[in-house]
Order: sequence, then structure tokens, then C-alpha cells
Amino acid sequence: MIARQETRVTPSQAPTSRPAPRIAIVDDDEALRDSLAWLLDSVGLATRAFPGGDAFLADAPDGFDAVLLDVRMPGLSGLQVQQRLNERGDSAPVIFMTGHGDVPMAVAALKAGAFDFIEKPFNHQQLIDVVQQALAEHQSLREAATRLEALQARYAALRPKERRILVHVAEGMTSREIAEHLDISAKTVEIYRLRAMKALGANNLAELVRFCVALGLVEALPD
Repeated sequence: MIARQETRVTPSQAPTSRPAPRIAIVDDDEALRDSLAWLLDSVGLATRAFPGGDAFLADAPDGFDAVLLDVRMPGLSGLQVQQRLNERGDSAPVIFMTGHGDVPMAVAALKAGAFDFIEKPFNHQQLIDVVQQALAEHQSLREAATRLEALQARYAALRPKERRILVHVAEGMTSREIAEHLDISAKTVEIYRLRAMKALGANNLAELVRFCVALGLVEALPD
């Protein structure tokens, strides 16, 4: 069990209008569950504890923003729970809690997509830091996915010729080359290009190329 101690103030404690991130705590040790719930609740996070993987999976786990998951538990192991989450397509970051001898299992979990693992016993700040890093990365990924969905919708609304011209522009073709390729005038190419860029929200050529890369229309240049 984690001994209670003073914790450093973290960004999650600042007043916010957003709902508190929800953290699932999955461990068969009741005392540890209670201690972790107290700790995370004290820094402004919402928690729900589960005594095992079966109970957790039966409780709509996609409603959580992060999962603290013990490696060794009766019934389903932590790795099996992670596998079920992956099969469901759940994107919440998983942080494994491991005993001293479970590091090889934790490494296997990382290869399967876990965010991180922490060895027991761990101090308060170590746990808080890892959880907040996972939440920040998860939020960033969700925002990126939302932006991509909006971009895909705007692209889908373009006319077929506008789409073709955008791809050719992103490929590095000039307006004259595109005009010759599509058998239209260079002026028409410019009109379609500007209209399509406005529809996508691209303010310049660099943004247009980035959008086309994000949409998978052209390949990114190697670093």
C-alpha cells in the first residue's frame, strides 16, 4: 500500500470547466485500490476502482481516460485485459503496475501498446506524473483525430476535379503542368486550386501539402 504523503500541486488541480478525467484502477489489492483512489482524487481526477479485469471489462471501459492496471491478478491477467481492450479498439492509455519480478511482462505490455509501467512500490509524485503524461498524450491524440475527421469531411465535399488538382499541387506540379495534364487552362487550374484550398482551410501551399499528407493523398518527404 502507498503511504500517504504530501503531494506536489499539478496542473490537473487548477479550476477547469471540463469534466475531470476518469481513471480506472484495476487491482486485486483493496488497500492499494483505496490508496490510489484517494491520491488521484486529491489532485482533481475522477477514479473508479475494480477488483479484477473481468469486473472492469464488464463496466464499459471505453468511458475512461486512462487505466491503471495490475499485471498479476486472479482471473484475467493484466496482459489479457490489455489484449481485450486492443481487440475492442479502446484508445485509453494503459499504465501497468508491476511487482519487482514482472518487468519482462511489463516490457511485453509496452510492445502491445501500453503507455508505461511503474514498479511497486512507487511514490505519489511518480504515479501522478505518469498518469498526467498519459492523459496529456491521450488528449492530444483525440484532438488530432477530431481535426483529421473534420479535414476528411471537407475533402469529401470537394468536386472530383478539385481533388485531382490538389493532389497534383501537393505532388509539386506547376499550374501549367497540371493544365496540360488535365487538358484545361492554367487559369482554370488556379480557380479550382484556390477554391479547394479555401474549402480545406489551407492558407498557403505549405498547409495544403501538410493536409494532403495527413489525408494520405501524397507521401511525406523523408526526414
